[in-house]
Amino acid sequence: MKFKLFLALLLLSASNCFAQNWDAKLLASINPNGGESGTWRFITNSAIPISVATPFAMFAVGSLNHDDNLKKNALHTGFALLANGLVTSGIKNTIQRQRPFLSNPGYIHLQGQTSGYSFPSGHTSTTFSLATSLSLSYPKWYVIAPSYTFAAATAYSRMYRGVHYPGDVLGGIIVGSGTAYLSWKLQKWFYRSNRIYAKSLQGR
Repeated sequence: MKFKLFLALLLLSASNCFAQNWDAKLLASINPNGGESGTWRFITNSAIPISVATPFAMFAVGSLNHDDNLKKNALHTGFALLANGLVTSGIKNTIQRQRPFLSNPGYIHLQGQTSGYSFPSGHTSTTFSLATSLSLSYPKWYVIAPSYTFAAATAYSRMYRGVHYPGDVLGGIIVGSGTAYLSWKLQKWFYRSNRIYAKSLQGR
């Protein structure tokens, strides 16, 4: 029920965004009419590979060091990213919002290449899903700060390159953080249920 309410509020906020021009005007102030930035290109191109590689690296290190907790957190992170991908894709194909450079030719300038629909930003949702998962598993400043800095930089790069509206990025933040949090809660419930079940077997 809570998840359905979350999606309903997200779609409602999206429709409100689309009815206004605030995000197009804000995007125009971020998106330059000039040459491509190597820095933002690197950040946007590395976002998905780094996000996907992180849970695999965590699981590999956990296996080598016989660290069951690290392996468990790797599975949680991987599950959160998978759930985020499914939800993001579902919303994109439901709303089917055009990319800003297509809706505003000559006003918004594309850097690089892209395809698909605009809302929500998949790069943003993925990196915020990763950042939220890592921060919940390891609530330390030296994990939280770089994780969310990378996610925020990715979100900005998507606007700078003209491929997403600010509303798309906001939607990506909500979807990515939300799916990671729900995945974390589901994981905690799953392991708690297993422990209770194991204890009940021992008592027989």
